Amino acid sequence: MEVPTEVSAPVQAAYSYCEAVTGQQARNFAYGIRLLPTEKRQAMSALYAFSRRVDDIGDGALAPEAKRDRLEVTRGLLDRVRQGTVDEDDTDPVAVALTDAARRFPLPLGGLDELIDGVLMDVRGETYETWDDLKVYCRCVAGAIGRLSLGVFSTQRGARAAERAGEYADTLGLALQLTNILRDVREDAGNGRTYLPADDLAKFGCSAGFHSATPPPGSDFTGLVHFEVRRARALFAEGYRLLPMLDRRSGACVAAMAGIYRRLLDRIERDPEAVLRGRVSLPGREKAYVAVRGLSGLDARHVTRQTLRGRS
Repeated sequence: MEVPTEVSAPVQAAYSYCEAVTGQQARNFAYGIRLLPTEKRQAMSALYAFSRRVDDIGDGALAPEAKRDRLEVTRGLLDRVRQGTVDEDDTDPVAVALTDAARRFPLPLGGLDELIDGVLMDVRGETYETWDDLKVYCRCVAGAIGRLSLGVFSTQRGARAAERAGEYADTLGLALQLTNILRDVREDAGNGRTYLPADDLAKFGCSAGFHSATPPPGSDFTGLVHFEVRRARALFAEGYRLLPMLDRRSGACVAAMAGIYRRLLDRIERDPEAVLRGRVSLPGREKAYVAVRGLSGLDARHVTRQTLRGRS
């Protein structure tokens, strides 16, 4: 679609605010969207800033009832964005930027409703018995963001199997979220949250949870992590089928963000207990390498070759 490039000073200021929030709060995400042209980068920053607001409510110190009220107020703001009734001089820069982004790109804003639904699941303290149960949560908080991002990227005209792009974007979101869950098991446990399926925890003797820098006594923590890593890798492999459908820079952005998380997964696989000792992250030079690889199209070409090989 043709995207207008001119924005008013108030809208530009709103986008600048959202980009600052993104740069400060989401370094991996910010690293990836640097590869996008200005209009798409700004729209992605607006999506992130709104999503961050929702997440911060869920993670904050308010009582559950107050969190639910705040989330419903945020849903009301989303309704105003959807209806296009947020003025350029509104005092909420995130609402201003998101309204402009929704005017410029075909954003399925219902995905942000799903995000709010997912955070409400956190507020209720829900746990998940099976992977199918956890997938519902992951699709709310991450798969929906994948589909929203696709609204900014869009598929190339004539892309093969483009009708499945939304499915692949959703699956890639699941892969990223499962990686996050593995990385944050200790932090989440400290906040009273358990995301990994109860069935999996029981299978590997980890039902006692993760409250110290060592695995539960008698557990096969390494086996659990490797099991979830294999699941995440399968999701990445499926979700990466999206890359050949995107234009070069959008594909590079997705490849960079997903590539960073795949490398986090590699680190977690090599040293599973590292996630109990602290947050696993990548150094800047490694992120730069992933970005260059994405921009060069290496990941997209690799996926294309695998896809064609699978059809032969």
